[in-house]
Amino acid sequence: MRKKVLISTSTFAEFDRTPLELLERERFSYVLNPHRRKLTGTEVVDLGRDAVGIVAGTEKLTGEVFEQLPSLEVVSRCGTGMDNVDMESARKRNIRIYNTPDGPTRAVAELTVAVILDLLRKVSFMDRRLRQGEWKKMMGSLLFGKKIGIIGFGRIGQAVSELLSAFGTELAYCDVVSRSCRIDCGKKSLEQMLKWADLVTLHLAPPPGADAIITSREISLMKKGAWLVNFSRGGAVDEKALYEALKEGDLAGAALDVFQNEPYRGPLASLDNVVLTPHAGSYAREARVRMEIQAVENLLAGFKEK
Repeated sequence: MRKKVLISTSTFAEFDRTPLELLERERFSYVLNPHRRKLTGTEVVDLGRDAVGIVAGTEKLTGEVFEQLPSLEVVSRCGTGMDNVDMESARKRNIRIYNTPDGPTRAVAELTVAVILDLLRKVSFMDRRLRQGEWKKMMGSLLFGKKIGIIGFGRIGQAVSELLSAFGTELAYCDVVSRSCRIDCGKKSLEQMLKWADLVTLHLAPPPGADAIITSREISLMKKGAWLVNFSRGGAVDEKALYEALKEGDLAGAALDVFQNEPYRGPLASLDNVVLTPHAGSYAREARVRMEIQAVENLLAGFKEK
C-alpha cells in the first residue's frame, strides 16, 4: 500500500508535473487541495488523515492539527516563512520540518520593485479610472533619487536592494543583525529609517504571535507623503492604522501582498491609493516550479533521515 502525502498549497504542479512524478516514482500517493485556497485546520485534518507527509502552504499547522495526524512524519513547506507551523509541537512529535528559502527570492523581489514603480507612477490608479470611462493623467513620482528603507535584510531584502540600486536610489536597511551586501546599503535603526525614508518596504519574518512592526506610532514617524510596502507577513503592519493614515493623506500610498486574514476582505480595498495582491509574491512560473520541486525533494529526503 502506498504511503499518502497531502499537498495543501492552493495550487500545485500546474506548470510542471515533475514534483508529482517524483512522488509517484517513490511510490507515494498524494491528495491535492480541492478548495484551491488556504485550508482551515479542520480541512487539513480531513484531507491529511493517515498522511505521512505534508507539502505545506500557508495554512496553520498547530499542535492541535498535529495531534489529529498521528501518522505524520515530515512537513515540507513550499515557501520560506515558517510562522504558520508550530515548531515546538512538531519537535515533540518528532515531525521533521523543511522549507524552500531560496526558491521565491527573485520572484518576490521583482514583484516588490514592480509595485513600487506602480505606486510611484500611479499605474493601477489610472488603469481603474480609465476602465470606468475617465481619461485622466495623474502626476506620479520618479523612483530615481528616492530614499528607500528596507526592513528585514535577508535573502529577499538584499535582492530588492540590488534591483533598486539600478534605479539610482539611496538605500538603507534595518535588521536585528548587521549584514554585508554587494551594493551600498547602510544600516539604520527602525526609528532612524522611518524618519529618513521616502518609501519603506518590509521583508522580515516576525515570530508567531509577535506584535505588528508598523503601528500608528511608526507611521507617525514617517515622512508625510511617504509610501509603505509589505511583502513580509500579514500582521507585520497594523492594517487599521495603515487605513487611517492613507485615508487622511499622511501616507501617499501603500502596497500589500500579505494580510492578517486571508483572503482579505477589509477596508483597504476601498481606497484608491493602495495596490493589493493576493499573497502572490512567489507566483512567477519559474520560481514556483523550482519551489515545488525543492519542496518534494525535501519531503523525500526527510523520510530517509533517522
